[in-house]
Amino acid sequence: MTRTADAIELPSGQTMPVLGQGTWYLGERPARRRDELAALRAGLDLGMTMVDTAEMYGDGASEELVGEAVIGRRADVFLVDKVLPSNASRRGTVQACRRSLQRLGVDHIDLYLLHWRGTHPLDETVEAFAELVGAGDIGQWGVSNFDVSDMAELLEAGGNSCATNQILYNLTRRGPEYDLLPWLREHRIPVMAYSPIEQGRLLGHPQVAEVAARHGATPAQVALAWLLRQEMVVAIPRSSKPEHTRENADARNLYLAEEDVAALDTAFPPPVSPQPLEML
Repeated sequence: MTRTADAIELPSGQTMPVLGQGTWYLGERPARRRDELAALRAGLDLGMTMVDTAEMYGDGASEELVGEAVIGRRADVFLVDKVLPSNASRRGTVQACRRSLQRLGVDHIDLYLLHWRGTHPLDETVEAFAELVGAGDIGQWGVSNFDVSDMAELLEAGGNSCATNQILYNLTRRGPEYDLLPWLREHRIPVMAYSPIEQGRLLGHPQVAEVAARHGATPAQVALAWLLRQEMVVAIPRSSKPEHTRENADARNLYLAEEDVAALDTAFPPPVSPQPLEML
């Protein structure tokens, strides 16, 4: 059996929870706002204090929702935000970050990511991140949707302080295991797995359901536990209802046996050759 710790250490020495909360599509519909706020706050109560958002999500609406959810609790929250590639010039990154801070209603972002690779030179973005760290606007920085070649270029551009790479990774998207995850582990850069339940599509898979039934758990919990058992991997499932948030939180207590992992490997074979990094 395997069991993850409740937090992971970043290269800076700071820690963040292994299970956080994603917010893609949250904040976009006023009729759902009460439930979404309740879901985020329930997660904070349950120790899922890492909250991930982005300026792209709802053109800032998600950031505003997160800002409302953390009022009075900012000190307890590890806040992750992302800059769009189109804004990732040196000046544009700084300006985008400060707009995000305003929408969030906070004085700093704990971890600020380049959302995906764009056309602005990486050294400009890295310089902007360093400026924001120096100003106290962000605590540290990282990237998202970077494959091995992108990561190598990032280090060549002076990106040795990269704290994480947020990627699409779940049971159905195991391509990163062939080369990207080993590269990141070698460089001690943690992985943030987004869409860990494949936007709900894993919930109906018979093998996932079979493993869940053996443990009196749910398929979502199995999908999350499979990720959390791995070294240097954190997951950020999205939830718009408190009951789903509680279900996600309980995945931290699910122990997968070797036979469970073997069954999942049979149903979702690991890669045997390099595969381009997928993204949503």
